[in-house]
Amino acid sequence: MKNLIRKYKHVWILSYAFLYLPWFLYLERTVTRNYYVMHVALDDWIPFSEYFIIPYLLWFLYVSGAILYFFFTNKQDYYRLCIFLFTGMTISLLICTVFENGTDLRPVVDPGKNFCSWLVSVLHSADTSTNVFPSIHAYNSIGVHIAVMHSEALKKYRIIRWGSFILMILICLSTVYLKQHSVVDVAGSLIMAYIIYPLVYGTDYAANRKKVTQKALG
Repeated sequence: MKNLIRKYKHVWILSYAFLYLPWFLYLERTVTRNYYVMHVALDDWIPFSEYFIIPYLLWFLYVSGAILYFFFTNKQDYYRLCIFLFTGMTISLLICTVFENGTDLRPVVDPGKNFCSWLVSVLHSADTSTNVFPSIHAYNSIGVHIAVMHSEALKKYRIIRWGSFILMILICLSTVYLKQHSVVDVAGSLIMAYIIYPLVYGTDYAANRKKVTQKALG
């Protein structure tokens, strides 16, 4: 048991859930009116499609699966992924706390139309249309794909890297095609990822530049 605890002591960082979940649920209960509506003209050009519920829900497997994979295979990649994800999630909660926001994009969905429509109706009943900026769905998808691309062990598996890229794109698209988020929310996630990325993975940039310079100099 001691060896098991010593081997997997890096599980401690997942205790972040005890901070995130109560905070998020609190915002879901309290941000119900007088919030800023995230809605721009481009949102009205994007049609609703219930079929995007599939990649939207795959997000849960995508993120949790990546965390578990790196937890058991590479402690450094695991820590970097968690730090990237949890930093952005915390910033998102802070933004939603001081800048209450939501959307007015959700259409009326007939749960009897098809299975995907039923899933969307379940999503709507479980998740409010508030606390949307920036989109955690989009941000975490970007974070997972970055971790996949930085993994030395996965570099030889092109199908996994390409599959991760395609799923990341589909998840980001799903947030706007399901009308869960405005394109502004996704743009906010991209900006946040762009800012946080060098803070978490910046040492790799420096190391790679050094290698390239050394090769160039012979």
